[in-house]
Amino acid sequence: MKASLLSLGLAAALSVFTLVPLQAKAADAICYNCPPEWANWGEMLNRIRADLGIDIPGDNKNSGQAIAQIIAEKASPVADIAYLGINAGISAAQQDLVEAWKPARFDEIPAGLKHPDGRWWAVHQGTLGFFVNVDALGGTPVPACWADLKKPEYKGLVGYLDPTSAAVGYVSAVAVNTALGGSLDNFTPAIDYFKALAGNGAIATKQTSYARVVSGEFPILLDYDFNAYRAKYTENGNFQFVLPCEGSVTFPYVMTLVKGAPHAEAAKKVLDYLLSDKGQLFWSTAYLRPALPVEMPQEIAGKFLPASEYERAKAIDWAQAQAAQAAFSQRYLSEAR
Repeated sequence: MKASLLSLGLAAALSVFTLVPLQAKAADAICYNCPPEWANWGEMLNRIRADLGIDIPGDNKNSGQAIAQIIAEKASPVADIAYLGINAGISAAQQDLVEAWKPARFDEIPAGLKHPDGRWWAVHQGTLGFFVNVDALGGTPVPACWADLKKPEYKGLVGYLDPTSAAVGYVSAVAVNTALGGSLDNFTPAIDYFKALAGNGAIATKQTSYARVVSGEFPILLDYDFNAYRAKYTENGNFQFVLPCEGSVTFPYVMTLVKGAPHAEAAKKVLDYLLSDKGQLFWSTAYLRPALPVEMPQEIAGKFLPASEYERAKAIDWAQAQAAQAAFSQRYLSEAR
């Protein structure tokens, strides 16, 4: 498919994001969309520095913004690697923005979680739901279902990432659409839902919003389980993850080697590290499900919702979802914003 959300939305992404290249010394590497507050990338970057001697600055782009900047810099690449939602990884491969290169443990990654030529591969997965700051609700009940967020008592209490730019935003759209009876050929349930959220004072944001939930600015955020668990077990306050009663979806995040990466050798060492036993075990301690079959420590697994809750989370054909993204984006921008 020649058009995708991320290519279609380039102008929009550039209009809200000033493209300022990150600078690196010769021994370092640059990762686009490695936000310190997201998926505990901050600690992962510290571990890469300690174990490999490679310094990678944190970067707060989302997937769409990362792709937009890689396109803008195509003639003279700045980034070495990019961390993307799987739909963005598929788009990057289709636009020839990333190299065909296979990390050391590529063959161990399950089918469906990697490009056959190594243009992207999963490092971990999350499940979409509600990240809730219970204290910030001020006595309003913790929502249990997608339908709850449309009720008057949740007016102005909900935030979500822009589904035309951020990967988690589009995953939210796919999740609610699937849960409410839609399909990848019919996004009307999601469009109607976001229209209702907008009418109920929900706020759409472009950037990672973990800190805004912790501070109470967003009492409820459409987000992943791993961020909610991180807050629940590491932050002061009362936080919960809710897997909506109607259902949800799981979503892989992938790594890519940018085409023409200026620090390719350092970047490859980092990419191998993320799939090492040590790297994969770290992701599990950050409440993410590793891409490789690394056994999650029981003390971590016990902090998740029961397995019976996760039975409501479906696996989606994300290649098909990515192909449907541009059409969804057009409808969202014209009907639901």
